[in-house]
Amino acid sequence: MPEFVNTESKISSLLAKLQDLPTKPPSLYIDLEGINLSRHGSISILQIYILPLDETYLVDIYSLQERAFLAMAPHKGQNLLGILESPDIPKVFFDVRNDSDALFSHFNVKLAGVIDLQLMQLATSSFPRRYVSGLEKCLEKEASLEGRDFQIWRASKEKGLKLFDPKHGGSHEVFDIRPLPEDIKEYCVQDVRYLPRLWVQYDQKISPAWASKVTAETLNRVKQSQAATYDAKGEWKKLAPAGWW
Repeated sequence: MPEFVNTESKISSLLAKLQDLPTKPPSLYIDLEGINLSRHGSISILQIYILPLDETYLVDIYSLQERAFLAMAPHKGQNLLGILESPDIPKVFFDVRNDSDALFSHFNVKLAGVIDLQLMQLATSSFPRRYVSGLEKCLEKEASLEGRDFQIWRASKEKGLKLFDPKHGGSHEVFDIRPLPEDIKEYCVQDVRYLPRLWVQYDQKISPAWASKVTAETLNRVKQSQAATYDAKGEWKKLAPAGWW
């Protein structure tokens, strides 16, 4: 099970594990959960999967608020804010836009060093690049999950949906329940634990020219998400970047 990080002391312990990690393959895989995750909602959980340790940490943003980002690591004087904003520490997201919007709007976190797997998938696709793909489709087709692993992933996601998705009889407020329900913890873990497999698949296939396009568009996504005009639920988000098809 993941470690639930809900005190400044636990933040410091986590930060100690984030020091001097390898950068290729990337060591950090991140996702966020919340209520209407955007500038108009709130952040409940920040998930971090650390590849070299094969460990997942769920940072309790709901309880810690800005202390989650400002608590310092022992000895080295680094905090989570510095890691998230460092261009030298790669951090892998799948569609960073709403995560960036929420982090910037609520805690003034200016993400840098982002690798966006959704863009990497699009850049390596052999199909027309007009629309982006969702995470479930990518995991099913490209994460090399064996049948049972994918069934476990899907079952965990479906349990979570029943708890938090109003369309399935749930409520997004479940992310703010403390102690956090075990099924929600497992749901959060499933969102990040297989992202490294996708990175490997796409990194093996991407050309230098497309890698440059992904880097530029990732920077653009972060910039867009911080703009006053950003719409977290806009239909335009389904479209590939201009000039990609």
